[in-house]
Amino acid sequence: MLGVSSYGKFAYVYDELMADMPYPQWLAFAEAAWERLGKPRTVAELGCGTGSLTIPLAEAGYQMTGIDLSPDMLAVARQKMEDRPRGRRFMREGSVRWIRQDMREWELPEPVDSVISFCDSLNYILEESDISAVFGRTFKGLKPGGSFLFDVHHPRTLVRYEEEQPFIMDDPSVSYIWTCELDAPRTEIEHHLSIFVQEEREGDRYRRFEETHVQRAYDPQWMEAALLEAGFREVQVYGDFEWRPAGDDTQRLFYVAVK
Repeated sequence: MLGVSSYGKFAYVYDELMADMPYPQWLAFAEAAWERLGKPRTVAELGCGTGSLTIPLAEAGYQMTGIDLSPDMLAVARQKMEDRPRGRRFMREGSVRWIRQDMREWELPEPVDSVISFCDSLNYILEESDISAVFGRTFKGLKPGGSFLFDVHHPRTLVRYEEEQPFIMDDPSVSYIWTCELDAPRTEIEHHLSIFVQEEREGDRYRRFEETHVQRAYDPQWMEAALLEAGFREVQVYGDFEWRPAGDDTQRLFYVAVK
């Protein structure tokens, strides 16, 4: 599993590097799922990162709990929340609390109506037994009838990453060179990033640091079986933000499980 130190310096440039991520689509998928399954009041997000989904959901009125293992990610999330415009009420009827916990062992004082984990957070869990631990904890942490929504990379997506590497981002303030190494038997990929961040006071000088992140993809049928084994009574698998069954061409799998 990705260690805390791996998101140290990275946490403070994460939002710049991930500016093009489809956050509105994740939010829309969650809202559409809740329209079908019943609107929650309380929601926990596993692997909340810098709060790019937690905060807008709180602004939409949900009682949010953002859970992450990285103290740096949570520090950035708290600061983002503090920096929201004060000319309007920050929360309508919602709220946010930030908790540092391992998603394999997460626990709250009270069960919640829904749990989400997007942006392939569960791909950072590198063993089947630990995936099962997340599912078991989540089942326990949900109210009866509660929903568990998450997405993961399809195994073929990791193969494509290795085939299409290297990836390069070249912006004035932050850039990276990203290469990958795939362990095909485990469908596990190691991402190597060399990140260059512009120094604030010296516009022509850049600070370089290295990041290594590891992800693993799992067989979709195994994931579905593991959810059922954890106790979920209903599991659906969709593809690429759309309400259609996942197929051979799916890049990102979306799971909707009901307790």
